Amino acid sequence: MSLITTSNALIGEPEVVEDAATAEQSPAWQLLKNAAIALRPLQIKDGSIPNAADREAAHAHVAAIIAGIRALSPAFPHDADYLGAAVKDFQRWADEGFGEPDFLDSLMAFQPQQHRVDGIRHLVVFPMYTQNGSSERLVEALIVQAIWPEFIADLEAGDYGNKLFVSLRLIDFTPGYDTNSAVLFPETVAMREIPSFTWGAIFQDREAARYRRVVRAASEITNLELPERAAAMLADQELTEKTFVMWDIIHDRTHMRGDLPFDPFMIKQRMPFFLYSLEEMRCDMTAFRESVKIERAFDARVAAGEQLTASEQEMHDYAHLVQYAVIFDRIFRFAITGTRTRNYDAVGGQLLFAWLHQRGVLHWTDTALAFDWENVPDAVVALGDAIDDLYWHSIDRPKVAHWLAAYELVRGTLTPHPASQWARGLSDEILAGAPKGYTDAVLDDEFPLSMFFETLDKKMRPVIESTVGIRGTDD
Repeated sequence: MSLITTSNALIGEPEVVEDAATAEQSPAWQLLKNAAIALRPLQIKDGSIPNAADREAAHAHVAAIIAGIRALSPAFPHDADYLGAAVKDFQRWADEGFGEPDFLDSLMAFQPQQHRVDGIRHLVVFPMYTQNGSSERLVEALIVQAIWPEFIADLEAGDYGNKLFVSLRLIDFTPGYDTNSAVLFPETVAMREIPSFTWGAIFQDREAARYRRVVRAASEITNLELPERAAAMLADQELTEKTFVMWDIIHDRTHMRGDLPFDPFMIKQRMPFFLYSLEEMRCDMTAFRESVKIERAFDARVAAGEQLTASEQEMHDYAHLVQYAVIFDRIFRFAITGTRTRNYDAVGGQLLFAWLHQRGVLHWTDTALAFDWENVPDAVVALGDAIDDLYWHSIDRPKVAHWLAAYELVRGTLTPHPASQWARGLSDEILAGAPKGYTDAVLDDEFPLSMFFETLDKKMRPVIESTVGIRGTDD
């Protein structure tokens, strides 16, 4: 048995782990996780370890990480190529003096989209930043589990194909994920060049847990009487997880479909932040519209005397739940989460709330929130139609003319800041100048919170903050 020095202690090389279902309880995982955590303070933002005095400790921590990966590998045979490549990447990084890490080889070997089987687990170890978490490329280690129920597999195999989409559950993780981060994206990994990416993963368990905690509190604060099936989601983590999988698989594929002037998340460009609001809302409104379509199509078949299969019945039932999830997550969580600095997700939530209120299907009367549920679906779909129409016309417009039209769509529902240059009308100098001038003229909080959301924010702030690092088992 070899000895590994890490965290100033001699530790025997861990026993081989063969059962992924209990891997997070094994000494091998604890060794790997502790070594990754100990390594992180030695790294700087780009992932390198520049201080020569830290190299001896870094070598010991990397040796422990490698030993942990090797001991855990038998429990993850479907990831054998990746884990073997990760060992080589870690060893090369150490041998070459801990410069800026390059894990392209192991990243290219990690292909979770090829193993979309409900319950299958993965061991993931990379130097990476975490969206809505850490902007530094520190070593992160995770054990994750796929969420892929039969009805989702059937949905994806039919009209909603998305070969890149991976749905996951967090089992255990290092501090980069003890944050608001709920995604695992390959572009966050430290690597020498940017390849064509073949997958993207979302932690639906975290999204579901946040949703349940936030909506439970918000519905109490606003005296909202939840429909029976919406209330059932707040009591059932698994039910909510599957709802979010259905929502996200349709949302995610929409970024690449439709009459797109650009995809702002694929083409790197600087633009007014409210355009990102509209892109996210376009995808969410499409998920909502398609869920309404799915539910009504199955209702029509049942009305005609057909009997649905078990998978079709689940598609029908979850399509209805997706509609609640889109509305409540956007209104109660997105609208008041994060800062007021170019917060495009918040603007999207504000836009949905105001759109429904101004069309008479959402009511704030006698300090109680209520919805006209029979007419809500068509009102939400109408917002999606308005954004789709904007996109369709944009193909024939210059870029900045599209920006101006997008602003008019948003300001038609949300009230801009009184000091807004955009609301008053941009000067001829800006209008005749480069697009940068347009973007610079946008206020950080171009569309401030309404009085309703200002009050809700104050009451909900402790609840929102309590969801940082939340797990699916926390509620």
